[in-house]
Amino acid sequence: MAKKTYPGSCHCGAVRFEADLDLGAGTFRCNCTICFKTRAWLAPVAAADFRLLAGEADLRDYQFGRKRIHHAFCTKCGLRPFSRGSDGKGNASYAVRVNCLDNVDPQELADAPVKYFNMLHDDFKSPPAETRHL
Repeated sequence: MAKKTYPGSCHCGAVRFEADLDLGAGTFRCNCTICFKTRAWLAPVAAADFRLLAGEADLRDYQFGRKRIHHAFCTKCGLRPFSRGSDGKGNASYAVRVNCLDNVDPQELADAPVKYFNMLHDDFKSPPAETRHL
C-alpha cells in the first residue's frame, strides 16, 4: 500500500493535523512509562509528511527522561495527538497517535502491523518479553 493523507485531531478538535503515511508499513507500541500509561499506539511520520493545520497555540510540550521526544498535548482537552523527535539517523520525525486519525476505516486499523519496542529498558532493537498488555 502507498502513503495516504490522513487528517487527525485531538478530542476537542482544537489541534488538527494531516499526515502522509502508510499504515500497512507498520505501527508501533512501546512499554516506556508514558506509552504504557497512555496506551499509545503510534505510526512514524517523516517531518516532511506532517502538517499542523490548527491549534499550535493550544499545544504544550511535555518531556521526561533524556528529553529527546516532545510529547505535545492539547491544553483544552489534554489529548496527545502526536510527538516529535528524530529518527535513528537524526532526521526530524513525528509519531502520530493512530487513534487520533479521523475517519479511518476500522479494517485499515485491524490490518496495520504492530511492532513492539522495549524502551522501558532503552532497547529499541528488541520487543519486551510480554506485549499483550500493551
